[in-house]
Amino acid sequence: MSSQGNETIRRLALWGIPLSLGVLGLKMLAWWLTGSVALLSDALESLTNVVAAFIAFFVIRYAQKPADHDHPFGHHKAEYLSAVTEGVMIVVAALMIVQEAVGHLGNPQPIQAPVLGLAINFVAGVVNAVWAVTLIRAGRAYRSPALTADGQHIMSDVYTSVGVLIGLLLAIGSGYPIFDPVLAILVAINILYQGWKVISHSIDGLMDKAVPPEEETVIKDAIAKNAEGSLGVHDLKTRRAGAVTFVDFHMVVPAAMPVRDAHRICDRLEDAIRAIHAGSEITIHVEPEGEKAHGIRVKMIKET
Repeated sequence: MSSQGNETIRRLALWGIPLSLGVLGLKMLAWWLTGSVALLSDALESLTNVVAAFIAFFVIRYAQKPADHDHPFGHHKAEYLSAVTEGVMIVVAALMIVQEAVGHLGNPQPIQAPVLGLAINFVAGVVNAVWAVTLIRAGRAYRSPALTADGQHIMSDVYTSVGVLIGLLLAIGSGYPIFDPVLAILVAINILYQGWKVISHSIDGLMDKAVPPEEETVIKDAIAKNAEGSLGVHDLKTRRAGAVTFVDFHMVVPAAMPVRDAHRICDRLEDAIRAIHAGSEITIHVEPEGEKAHGIRVKMIKET
């Protein structure tokens, strides 16, 4: 990734800290004014957003450190650790909401100052929605798991705010305050689902899952179009660690081909792959003809 891209990610992660603190303050104020358990559950999730913002900021800075003697492949996977942590925090927030809401099912309380409380919570929700979309788009554009997870975490907070708003309007309009804790529980179930998605995606990264099939197809096409002079490519492996894509494969060349010519083919292939995946780490094992092909093969484009 370019230095400009790294700087953009760091700047977004830094801005997440004051924004999450501001949103938390607004939601705590809304809860204090109304006494609504649904608004309290919304504020509890925002509290995890604050902690997550601090974690994401420091982990992203660490993940962008260059490779060193102890970490020759870089520190990129640290972002997945941050994403897993955020996923766990989302789940914990959901469980806290359930616990709080269940305690109010048997004794729902009337809501105080509902208009002002809902207005404040609405403003906080809008801020969160704009910020979540910004983080998710940037995280996907720069392939930053931590930034994407942070955005998804905040987006789950937006869903909470929407659910809370609907629940409180029902409670106020119908005169049945039971809607307040019931909606809090329904929102918590959705938050649990969002947390599971964040955790499962991050675990895939930690387990060196291959790139998506569509990306693998693009890599295969780049190899096929630029492997002129070789006899075949096999044992293609891919994985992703944060913003970096790792590509590994074996290339078969004529037994009498000079090392210099084989090296030129490798350079051409590396340039072609990096053109579609900037900053990719590529390992090519050159083999003489006669070696048995294995693993994922790439269908070569025959010269005309």
